[in-house]
Amino acid sequence: MPEQPKSFLLSPELHAYLLAHCSPGPDAVLDDLASETAALGDIATMQIAPEQGALLTLLTRLVGARRAVEVGTFTGYSSICIARGLSPGGRLLCLDVSEEWTTIARRAWAHAGLAERIELRLGPALDTLGHLPPDAELDLVFIDADKLGYVDYYDALVPRLRPGGLLLADNVLWSGRVTDPTATDESTEAIRRFNDHVRDDPRTESLILPVADGLTLVRRLPDDTTAVP
Repeated sequence: MPEQPKSFLLSPELHAYLLAHCSPGPDAVLDDLASETAALGDIATMQIAPEQGALLTLLTRLVGARRAVEVGTFTGYSSICIARGLSPGGRLLCLDVSEEWTTIARRAWAHAGLAERIELRLGPALDTLGHLPPDAELDLVFIDADKLGYVDYYDALVPRLRPGGLLLADNVLWSGRVTDPTATDESTEAIRRFNDHVRDDPRTESLILPVADGLTLVRRLPDDTTAVP
């Protein structure tokens, strides 16, 4: 399986050890998809790390998710991991703008036997989210798309997340650039704004896990509860 350079906090030896102790770890379906994605070149860095995939499956199972949304699908690795963790009858809605990359995802979903659990909608994610029911009915959300849109995606999805539901956001450490004062590009500044926005949201409680390129976990609080300072 191709090495996942996103795990910048780990040495190659520790990364290999970590993957060897995931249960279950990546299987032939995910390995084949990772290899196909790696062949695309530099764009392959958009794929999540394999340990992130295992974590997505586990967290999806832990919250008993039946209704999930993914913003940013790319070639389908993360969507497979989420769909595998859904409760019986569960559905995953995937939002993306690229027909090229999601064509690979569709093939991977079929290969994994998950095509019936996943719906793909192509187009700007905010437009699609704006047409979702406003009720708090989602169990799990994963955001891994354009960084400038993170705050808007978050604000569109948190009200649709049930109390106790989980929102996950990828790339929140941005290869360490979030703490580099010389990094002032748009994407880095957008990630900083997002991290501050999540921290200051009284509707949720959250933490950043140093997994791969940084993964934020956000739990929606009951409506009559605020996060403890």
